[in-house]
Amino acid sequence: MVERIKIIGVANSPYTRKMLSILRYKHIPYEVHWGDVATHLAKLGIEPPRPILLPTVLLKNEENDYIATTDTTPIIRRLENEFTERRIVPNDPALAFINYLLEDFGDEWVTKYMFHYRWHFEEDADNAGTILPLSHAVNLPKDIHSDFKSIVAKRQIDRLWVVGSSDKTAALIDSSYKRFLKLMEAHLLISPFLFGDKPSSADFAIYGQLTQLVGFDPTSRKIAHEISSRSVAWVDVMEDLTGIDPEQLNWTSLEDSPQTLKDILKEEHFRLMKDKAIKQNADTWEAEINGSTWKQKTFNYQAKCFTWIFISNNLDDEEMLWPYSMPPVVKF
Repeated sequence: MVERIKIIGVANSPYTRKMLSILRYKHIPYEVHWGDVATHLAKLGIEPPRPILLPTVLLKNEENDYIATTDTTPIIRRLENEFTERRIVPNDPALAFINYLLEDFGDEWVTKYMFHYRWHFEEDADNAGTILPLSHAVNLPKDIHSDFKSIVAKRQIDRLWVVGSSDKTAALIDSSYKRFLKLMEAHLLISPFLFGDKPSSADFAIYGQLTQLVGFDPTSRKIAHEISSRSVAWVDVMEDLTGIDPEQLNWTSLEDSPQTLKDILKEEHFRLMKDKAIKQNADTWEAEINGSTWKQKTFNYQAKCFTWIFISNNLDDEEMLWPYSMPPVVKF
């Protein structure tokens, strides 16, 4: 009997939703604990990760001890190795690379939409501040809930710089989100998933963020319903794909990839994290995106993520500097 994977998270965490949907699709037994990570780990006598992130997944090390693990991308790769059926990373190396890029796009760029809409606008911030504490414990006493709301809202609003959300970048984020929804609408008209008839890790990454953009935050939800009804429906479909039989379905070949997939890839701005400011460990970095200036404080972890993509796909430094087209090894 396969031991259940233990996962700690909250319902309004896009990365938690990403992982749960993956576990369902891959038919991996799991048990989920909703609420505070530190509290659950303390009960189990397990050292918390640093930093504590959602979700936290308990995986065993070589000594068969549970380790609190975060960062969904390497977790997914481990699960792909340990549970080889119902794979979510394409076998073709070129498609796998594109999938990796788009998964990172979901995790590191689409999350900018999510964080921005949730905390930049007063209505959305009030909504999130009210509900998020209750997702940890719906029976919070009123006085504790009120204090918790203030703490959560202030902490998250103060962290808007992490994703680059500001008054200066608000219009750029808004236009990118609307463009992305239009691209998804066009793609979903001809394909149920990014790479054909079955989902990839990139699908799950984008899905995780859209669970909040489409289903939770008022401003982004209204925009999504106006621009892409297919994306709204797709989020509901992605929630539980346990019934899909992937053996009867195929990935789209690189040669047959539709223009709509290429258009989504062009919206993938995370390549800009190789900006010189990051290389020089500057405090801030900026880049031109579609005629507008993006500026934010340097977040070195994002640079590491970008580098990992190329290392894992055996690309050298020269290929890592490709600007606005695919590297030679994966040109459409």
